Amino acid sequence: MTISFKAMPAADAEHLWKGGADAYGRQPETMTSDGPGYPCRHCLKNIDAGEELLVLAYRPFPELQPYAETGPIFLHKQPCRRYAAEEVLPPMLASTDYIVRGYGPDDRIVYGSGAVTPTETIASRAEELLARDDIAYVHVRSARNNCYQCRIDKVEVPAFADTALAI
Repeated sequence: MTISFKAMPAADAEHLWKGGADAYGRQPETMTSDGPGYPCRHCLKNIDAGEELLVLAYRPFPELQPYAETGPIFLHKQPCRRYAAEEVLPPMLASTDYIVRGYGPDDRIVYGSGAVTPTETIASRAEELLARDDIAYVHVRSARNNCYQCRIDKVEVPAFADTALAI
């Protein structure tokens, strides 16, 4: 199985960069990074010291429902390029461990799927969860504060049919 690490959708980031409201209907706050600890959820890199960032409430779910967790995240104040190396562990995942948790096709937590996971085993834990029929995608969340970091999806690899090549 192949997995992909997904940053927040570009449309969500663009909405905020253009002055849009966050998940609570409020304008994001602006602050200046004083160094590591401010991971941007769009480029999935840490925001360097001296760079301005937005602090906002984010809900990485399509609609409100009891399991649609909303929480604080950081975003570069100036537009940045969305994370593209989806098969590689994002550079912002620098802590020793994270919560890795599965969600069903109904966007609700699949009970028993969440676990604090060492960073070096996030990919294998995600593969294990995504092999289950009841899990549609996985979130990586802070093990200390439960803040949303990124999403992990299964990538379907096309099967090749056993066909003879015409010569």
